[in-house]
Amino acid sequence: MAVAMKGFHPLLQPNVVKMNKPFISLCPEITRAHALTLMDWLKDEEITCYLSDSRHVSRFIEQVIGRVQLPILTHLFNQGGRFFMAYDRHDAPVGFVRLVKTGPDCEIVLVIGDRDNWGRKLGASTIREGMKLAFLDMRAEKLIAKIHPDNVRSLNTFRRCGFLPESDTPTLKSFSMTSGRYLRLLRENAMGDSTDIYITEIDKARLKSLIEIEQGPAVVELEHEIERAIVVKPQQVVRNVVTMNSRALLHLDDEEMEVALVYPQDADGSAGKLSVCSDVGAAILGYQEGDAIDWRISGRTRRIGIEKVLYQPEAAGDFHL
Repeated sequence: MAVAMKGFHPLLQPNVVKMNKPFISLCPEITRAHALTLMDWLKDEEITCYLSDSRHVSRFIEQVIGRVQLPILTHLFNQGGRFFMAYDRHDAPVGFVRLVKTGPDCEIVLVIGDRDNWGRKLGASTIREGMKLAFLDMRAEKLIAKIHPDNVRSLNTFRRCGFLPESDTPTLKSFSMTSGRYLRLLRENAMGDSTDIYITEIDKARLKSLIEIEQGPAVVELEHEIERAIVVKPQQVVRNVVTMNSRALLHLDDEEMEVALVYPQDADGSAGKLSVCSDVGAAILGYQEGDAIDWRISGRTRRIGIEKVLYQPEAAGDFHL
């Protein structure tokens, strides 16, 4: 997930975004330390009062910790579904997400387990990350959330994220999001993304074909960025936007680096040629000079600043590279 600070765009009004905007990344690796943290969260009745399977989950975690001495417990937590720890910008675990796919449908369960983080709108960011995985990685056709009627905070959060009521009983309200609606909201910039990004018609067509054969977490992020990007003709793209085959000067935290954004077959790390299917490559596509992006890279959140676009093929008239 990216949260970005918007730089000046000559065709748009300046759009200043604070860097304390909620940021969440979902990580699939579950360690023994995570399990202990989860147990602490699930001892809090204010956290578990609306979680229907909290006792089952607590019992399962206790059994795992008692019987298994492995440091990595991912395979155990993924039985019957996929489990993710939710991290904030400071790489601190603040909650979890569980996605259970049955046929074309997927159910989402999420908890913000650290009560100090309640009210920071981390729930909405977590839902958006869960939708990204459900629709773009697991290829669900519908994502369903089942919520206790008294859980007003969750009800409101799912509504704000675009979920629609599906069914209603005295003990459970079901909300859903379809894949088609999700993609439409992405394209309408209605999913809470903080910064517009731009992609040329040619780049989008080539990258859509690439996504069909490539796999991995960075490819999921790349597809998300392509789907939400504003599509422009090559002749119309502003010269300070990072397009395919552009060269740019970046800051990765405090490290300065010059990179070229290329297709996977042209990647060469020693020459600074980054594949668009790599973490940093997927992150910078479509952004422009002055943007700063929070992005999870190699297990931790990094700040990527785009200092300058040194070369852009569209600006040079090379539309068919």
